[in-house]
Amino acid sequence: MTFKPTRRTAMYAGVAALAGLAGAGIAWKRHASRTLAADAMQALWSSEFTQPSGEPLVMSSLQGRPLVLNFWATWCPPCVEEMPLIDAFFRQNKQYGWQVVGLAIDQPSRVRQFLSQFPVDYSIGLAGLNGTELGKILGNEQSSLPFTVVLDAQGLLVQRKLGKLTPEDIKNWAI
Repeated sequence: MTFKPTRRTAMYAGVAALAGLAGAGIAWKRHASRTLAADAMQALWSSEFTQPSGEPLVMSSLQGRPLVLNFWATWCPPCVEEMPLIDAFFRQNKQYGWQVVGLAIDQPSRVRQFLSQFPVDYSIGLAGLNGTELGKILGNEQSSLPFTVVLDAQGLLVQRKLGKLTPEDIKNWAI
């Protein structure tokens, strides 16, 4: 007895093969590149922001060390909710060279008022619309918040996440 495929069987096999290829493509895209485009890295390292204290925050001074870059705003509930997790990570890991920068996409007066009530140990940059543009260049095409980019000491991408961070996300940062 020989197996003779029907048209329906061949169609199901074709659909299954396409689904498998699509899944493999998505997995490859997620894991293939740990680098950001050269223009994105240039935009990041050439950026300068003012800190709430009025001092400059020169991003190039952070090169060569692992970096968490978190885009946030005072009016964004998930941003505010994840700040204690980010702050705890920084306090536990600054001795290992980690740098954390929160780029506030907000009005400077609102950021200063917020931080007077809810201070953090990591650096904050008053980024405004320039921060929105930097976020887009780094992969936040929707300009949504919160958005986080994590780089290792060599500038390789460890994580890029749009949306609220979880404790599991932060555990994956340790390199």
